[in-house]
Amino acid sequence: MSMPLAHLTSHQAARTARVSSWDQRGRNQDYWTTPAHSSRVLADLEGPGQITHIWMTQFCRKTLGPGLIDPLEADTVAPVMEIHNALGVNWEEPDPDYYRKVLIRITWDDEEEPAVLVPLGDFFGIGHCMPNSYQSALFTVSAKPEESLIFGGSAALNCWAPMPFDKRARIELVNENDLPIQQYFYIDYELFPQELPEDTLYFHARWSRSNPCNGWAPDIQTNSPEVNIVDVTGEDNYVILDTEGKGHYVGCNLSVHHRQGSWWGEGNDMIWIDDDFLPDGSTSWPPSLHGTGTEDYFNHAWGMQKNAYLYHGAILHEADVPGYSVNYRFHVADPIRFEERIKVSIEHGHGNHLADDWASTAYWYQTLPSPKATILPLEQRLPVRPAGQPMPTPAPRTGRVAEEIAVMREKYRARFERHMERLAERTRQRGERSLQESEANVQQAAAVRRRYDERTNR
Repeated sequence: MSMPLAHLTSHQAARTARVSSWDQRGRNQDYWTTPAHSSRVLADLEGPGQITHIWMTQFCRKTLGPGLIDPLEADTVAPVMEIHNALGVNWEEPDPDYYRKVLIRITWDDEEEPAVLVPLGDFFGIGHCMPNSYQSALFTVSAKPEESLIFGGSAALNCWAPMPFDKRARIELVNENDLPIQQYFYIDYELFPQELPEDTLYFHARWSRSNPCNGWAPDIQTNSPEVNIVDVTGEDNYVILDTEGKGHYVGCNLSVHHRQGSWWGEGNDMIWIDDDFLPDGSTSWPPSLHGTGTEDYFNHAWGMQKNAYLYHGAILHEADVPGYSVNYRFHVADPIRFEERIKVSIEHGHGNHLADDWASTAYWYQTLPSPKATILPLEQRLPVRPAGQPMPTPAPRTGRVAEEIAVMREKYRARFERHMERLAERTRQRGERSLQESEANVQQAAAVRRRYDERTNR
């Protein structure tokens, strides 16, 4: 019988390698800058091979005032501007929405459509742009306590989903933000001496959102007898995945912002497969997989619990941040297989009566070609955040002190202007260097492939 780690006892014909954001000058500034409204190629690999692990961490900050450290003078070291604002050395805050303003895009074998097109945070399980530590079989997030459960907090992100490619793998970071993003990353992979088998399935991921879901009674309390209508079609369900091809669905994460203040669950999961779809495009009833409640699909019961297991769990619990939750279910040991088509859906409240904000990332493997990839425009991706308190307005002063205040304000404005000019120049320089290092990574990966082919006489 095979064991989960049995592959470690057998020799595999493969060559291990990595591309990363290391400072190719030999210094300690080991991250790339992707300026506003631009993209960076993190990896461009020649196959056959397989990506085995992705690690990332990043930061994206707004500058609110002029710091005491010149941006250009700090350009050759680690990000030393991570100083508490209370010290008065700097005044910065994270962009609270950047996890959804930045996309990860992965394309296999020169396909026209990317196989992965997902907001960076949601891909790794950071829903609502609020990181929180969790552990699962495919993904982990590790965040310091002071960075957890806040919009735009920094965290370490990991993915261990195997991602084979036969001809080429291209991983890109797409920054649709008005601010630059600073990105650290490892992409670990292995090369194979022979082409992949014809029946190889390729990793895919897509992101969806309904804000609000199409609820017919968001004003009636969950579990009231009046919402207990008969639903024997599932036609208004929230759709996590609807794709054609051959493969298997391996799970999702689901982010919910519940507006009613009661309970956002009670909706049944419904999954149609292959011959569940009728010739006229409609679906038969019941579907091949019909569940008993939202919490049940995520392998919880009596609501969601604060735990994170290998194949299911809560990343963000309502007890952490009222009204917000993120949960996951990975079908690793029990993949849901399809030969032609699959549609994965859940009711938003029983009979789809709730009108909450739902967003999900679906993960699956299928044969190529990849289905058409679309994603909502940036403004429709942003998380719903509680309204912040307005900045206080300055109180007026008179006399000599008013004159001094006016002088100080002008000095502050001038210093801020110069600081932002220097910061923009640093971003420009770092952006250019990241382009050069991206090209160097591509060349290095090609050199590794060439040496491996020569060694194996491929």
